[in-house]
Amino acid sequence: MNSRTNRGRSAGSRNGYAQNRSGHAQPRSGHAQPRSGRAQPRGSGGRRRAQPARGTKRRRLPLRYLLPLLLLVALMAMLMLRGYTHSEILADHRIRPPAGTGKVPEKILEGGPVIDTRGGHERTLSVPRHRLVLTFDDGPDPEWTPKVLDVLKKHHAHGVFFVTGTMASRYPGLVERMVDEGHEVGLHTFNHPDLSYQSDSRIDWELSQNQLALAGAAGIRTSLFRPPYSSFSDAMDDKSWPVTKYIGGRGYLTVVNNTDSEDWKRPGVAEIIRRATPKNGDGAVVLMHDSGGDRSQTVAALDTFLPGLRHEGYHFTNLTEALDAPSAHAPVSGIELWKGKAWVFLVGASEKITGVLVVALAVIGSLVLLRFGLMLLLSAVHARKVRRRGFRWGPDVTEPVSVLVPAYNEAKCIEATVRSLMSSDHPIEIIVIDDGSSDGTALIVEGLRLPNVRVVRQQNAGKPAALNRGIANARYDLIVMMDGDTVFEQSTVRELVQPFGDPRVGAVAGNAKVGNRDSLIGAWQHIEYVMGFNLDRRMYDMLGCMPTIPGAVGAFRRSALERVGGMSDDTLAEDTDITMAMHRDGWRVVYAEKARAWTEAPETVQQLWSQRYRWSYGTMQAIWKHRRSVIESGPSGRFGRVGMPLVSLFMVLAPLLAPLIDVFLLYGLVFGPTQKTIIAWLGVLAVQAVCAAYAFRLDRERMSHLISLPLQQILYRQLMYVVLLQSWITALTGGRLRWQKLRRTGVLGTPPSIPRQRTGSPDRRPVA
Repeated sequence: MNSRTNRGRSAGSRNGYAQNRSGHAQPRSGHAQPRSGRAQPRGSGGRRRAQPARGTKRRRLPLRYLLPLLLLVALMAMLMLRGYTHSEILADHRIRPPAGTGKVPEKILEGGPVIDTRGGHERTLSVPRHRLVLTFDDGPDPEWTPKVLDVLKKHHAHGVFFVTGTMASRYPGLVERMVDEGHEVGLHTFNHPDLSYQSDSRIDWELSQNQLALAGAAGIRTSLFRPPYSSFSDAMDDKSWPVTKYIGGRGYLTVVNNTDSEDWKRPGVAEIIRRATPKNGDGAVVLMHDSGGDRSQTVAALDTFLPGLRHEGYHFTNLTEALDAPSAHAPVSGIELWKGKAWVFLVGASEKITGVLVVALAVIGSLVLLRFGLMLLLSAVHARKVRRRGFRWGPDVTEPVSVLVPAYNEAKCIEATVRSLMSSDHPIEIIVIDDGSSDGTALIVEGLRLPNVRVVRQQNAGKPAALNRGIANARYDLIVMMDGDTVFEQSTVRELVQPFGDPRVGAVAGNAKVGNRDSLIGAWQHIEYVMGFNLDRRMYDMLGCMPTIPGAVGAFRRSALERVGGMSDDTLAEDTDITMAMHRDGWRVVYAEKARAWTEAPETVQQLWSQRYRWSYGTMQAIWKHRRSVIESGPSGRFGRVGMPLVSLFMVLAPLLAPLIDVFLLYGLVFGPTQKTIIAWLGVLAVQAVCAAYAFRLDRERMSHLISLPLQQILYRQLMYVVLLQSWITALTGGRLRWQKLRRTGVLGTPPSIPRQRTGSPDRRPVA
């Protein structure tokens, strides 16, 4: 990307280059003139900011700011909800070892599998002879629960499913099927913790959340409960017994078991049947599982177990039927029903959204790796091509060049800019177009009294109009454009125009560099310029679809500019707009790595935000403006079907999805497999570090600046993501972005020093 000066809504003609070179730019018809008849400062980009009247209400937060905030909060909520329903958040996986049984009544230890402590009573119930109550824990599971239900339906048997709230919330349709097919449903807590470790409030939470899931899934609540990690009645101990009494006080029957199939061990179908079969025709509550792993043996065992024991006179019924008691289910209505339905809906939404995010993460990961691979490969090819001995674009270009410097309130920088141009080793004329500055920018240039330097004044109309005015006043056919806060090296202009030795070249992009890189935010932008911009330009040059000629350092043929209509104010990224127009008109756009320009980058987060917001939004506008190139033929179609997808993918879509890496990093560090998460993130960082190091090597930059790369990836990328998201929302909501003038410090006096080039690879090439 490039550093840009102010741009307002241009009041000048798009084809300003066609005006009389000594005349003044005429305002476009229909544009209002300032009332005072002179240039008015307008905002920070040429528009006057309206001063709020006293007593007026404070402005509300704009929609383009509010929507990203709401979206971020919603995504965080969805991730947290997903983590909660997957037992990754607030889950407690501790299991207490067996304790003493001195506090457990003897009648409980020697009683039946149904423990009733409701109303202060303490008793147990047993299943009558030749009655079997099949119970299934830990479901519903999307793979195995339907198969278990199919087998039960096939053999006309009923059972009790003790479901966890996490699984019932995620698969409500299976709970509804259980109820519709006549089975009973019981609670197995929400997150499956060992309740002997939990407080009374946590126990109440586990039960209420489990009931909420049942209400949303099937419109019922239940009075049956089975504690996680429970076994037989005689396994009740001094830690689990108080929990059982407390739960009974809440109106629940606690159900353990008589026989344990131990199907979770997968001992084989025959062994599961043997362990599940009671002795001597006794009734029993049989423990099985329909979730928690591979339950193929359980399904196969049921298909044999049910007809076999029915042949022996057993009946397979629900628990309340076996005990000749009222149904454990009670319908839910009113607010409780709607709360349950809302819960199930939100859980389903979180599952779908996070599923999409996971897919998007895989896509963006592939895109990032693809882009890095292309950058490394094609950048190496480009460097080898332009650096080989004897490489020439064509005949040496020695003709004079017009250098245009559009300036708006550049008093702190303009002298350094002009003096850097005066040291050029290529013949040039310098045209400073003062776009209605109010700080004496034009007077400073005129006061220098330098040869071949002209000042053209106009009312504030924006950068495109200023450039068109400069083109109209330029004497030469090769035109270099730069920003008023940029300084050139002695050889920059010469290097920049050499590609015009190839008559197919219509525009050349130079090598824009950050001059104020000593601060942390400057170092981050330095990394971005070297790696993200210049390495990209090498790649796009080889692909023939460079998207942007930086406004800080670019060159054009006048004839190419005339054919595409000059600089346009249709977008906020006139540099991207003109570059795409050049491609569509059939011109080559190339990158000159030795044409270095040093620009002043934003020094505060607020200024950086404003700049990148304009860049992102302007790029989207340019893509939309040139969208028809995708379906056109000829050079326009070639660019549209190669360049436009790459630009859209790598400059708009991929950066928008890239922070998913950091979102899942944060989530994984807190709730997921921390070690694997760290390794994955370090792997991504290593790939980026390799690309950055290679880019720095190509540009012969010091590697010391890469020390801040990890921090840049954590902080800087998030800022760029929010900026891009805000640009998307501005575009989608039809918002109009106002330009803001960046505050200059004038820190660039002369071009920073460049490391000495290696022998045999001279930085300068003599021009005849």
